[in-house]
Amino acid sequence: MPDFSKFETRIGHQFKNQRLLETAFTHRSYINEHRELGREHNERLEYLGDAVLELVVSEFLFVKYPDKPEGDLTAYRAALVNTQSISEAAQKLGMNEFLLLSRGESKDTGRARQIILANAFESLIGALYLDQGYQAARDFIGKQLFHKTDDVVARRLWQDAKSRLQELAQEKHGITPSYQLVDQSGPDHDKTFIVGAYIGTEKIALGEGRSKQEAEQAAAEKALAAKGW
Repeated sequence: MPDFSKFETRIGHQFKNQRLLETAFTHRSYINEHRELGREHNERLEYLGDAVLELVVSEFLFVKYPDKPEGDLTAYRAALVNTQSISEAAQKLGMNEFLLLSRGESKDTGRARQIILANAFESLIGALYLDQGYQAARDFIGKQLFHKTDDVVARRLWQDAKSRLQELAQEKHGITPSYQLVDQSGPDHDKTFIVGAYIGTEKIALGEGRSKQEAEQAAAEKALAAKGW
């Protein structure tokens, strides 16, 4: 069992109920491998933490941008609380060190781990809310996420990658990007697609995904990085 007191020191919150903190880090796969422990996994806490996270970020954006319409605020919130954003926050806190996972899950470091971290981050918020109340949860969320807001707005991260690439390519080059399927592999039920993102005739980047749409978004994201946009 990890030493969760180190994590409490890291986040500056001492839990009254240690079991809540442990549960926040407990993935379903760990319970499946250790049924004898009679413990609970973190999915109920995740459900609660997701709601608290949405409320806190909504309130923050409502106050920060008094002149922005509902649609813009919703888009900003989605960018701040998406899987990538909150899993990055979880990684910065070193939450990986404390996750309770099955042997199989502990070997995965890709997209699946990113999702597990994001879920654990929301579970931690739920645990904080139950243990210490709304203000403690709000303080934690503010410290981990609010600083990202100006960058999200300035770099248009609230738009999906294809929309950002299209706006910027038209603005800077007067050209609408195009996408071409470069390769596909695998059986029909589990295909992988590789798509190229082009500005004019120049291939800027390649993206991979389980669908053409996912591959196009990945290609657009890499094209934005390649262009320094």
